[in-house]
Amino acid sequence: MKELDSLRQEFTAEIEKAKTSQDVEAIEIKYLGKKGPVQQLMPLLKNATPEERPLLGKQINDLKTEFSDTIEQKLAAFQSEEWNRQLEEETVDITIPGRRRYRGAKHLINTVLDEVIDIMIEMGFSVQYGPEIDTDYYNFKALNFPENHPAMDMQDTFYITDSVLLRTHTSNIQTRFMEGNKPPIRIIAPGRAYRNEDVNARSHVFFHQVEALYIDKDVNFSDLISTMEVFIHKLFDPSIKIKFRPSYFPFVEPGMEVDIHCMVCDGEGCPVCKHTGWLEVAGAGMVHPEVLKNGGIDPEEYSGYAWGIGIERLVMLKYGIHDIRIFTENDQRFLKQFV
Repeated sequence: MKELDSLRQEFTAEIEKAKTSQDVEAIEIKYLGKKGPVQQLMPLLKNATPEERPLLGKQINDLKTEFSDTIEQKLAAFQSEEWNRQLEEETVDITIPGRRRYRGAKHLINTVLDEVIDIMIEMGFSVQYGPEIDTDYYNFKALNFPENHPAMDMQDTFYITDSVLLRTHTSNIQTRFMEGNKPPIRIIAPGRAYRNEDVNARSHVFFHQVEALYIDKDVNFSDLISTMEVFIHKLFDPSIKIKFRPSYFPFVEPGMEVDIHCMVCDGEGCPVCKHTGWLEVAGAGMVHPEVLKNGGIDPEEYSGYAWGIGIERLVMLKYGIHDIRIFTENDQRFLKQFV
């Protein structure tokens, strides 16, 4: 009790000498901080008798409350004085022109993404969304990725735990949707995807993608080719050149990559197209029978196609943009061009 009284006297003397709110805040830290004298009183409780402990604990808590209330009142008084002083010192020149307010606009990525969605809806596809954080089952295993596939290594994927990750494509919606729906299935899945890659003029660690999935009876490869041609011609121009190349993806068989004549350099060669005159914008193919089985669909009765198309590369082609990094730099000089 003597320590409590002594501490109260010391605190009262210091708080009365305080001249600014900063002084009061320093006193608060000194007395009520984790290493302050009030907190150091708590270990004394273990030395008290069971009868003394409740009274002593109450006295310590009352002292802490008393200090807190005093500090709060003192701070409020100082802050009020400082605020009034600041108002008296500040003047407003009403002749100065007001700050110009710039009109906001949809980001270029979202503009083209909405355009892609509108085109696909016109073609009979519905829009479905899936989680950006998913399990390796839906992102890899259900899509027929073998255990040793390089895309499952840390160099390509951001893992949160051993089995939870940031999705590397919007294809993770495929099995999720098939599990709860029966064919015919005709959906697109727009959204962000993440890959642990080097950032350069044509690649980034996160990007936007639209996954398309069509499953029904008698769906064939020519359906895939014609649908992609119609989509690309609607998005760009009927005269644009398209190239289909055979390629391998675990979740499709056969698979292909889709290249578009580089509109950034008009086919002459640039860093965006790696000086080839063509830019790869999509991976596609017929849905692998194992993927259909994992989704609960009989591959003997149904077939389908799928593709994933990168939005950033479509934007780069559509607007002649040379560097994918500029989309996320928030440079007003760039963004204002598309208001």
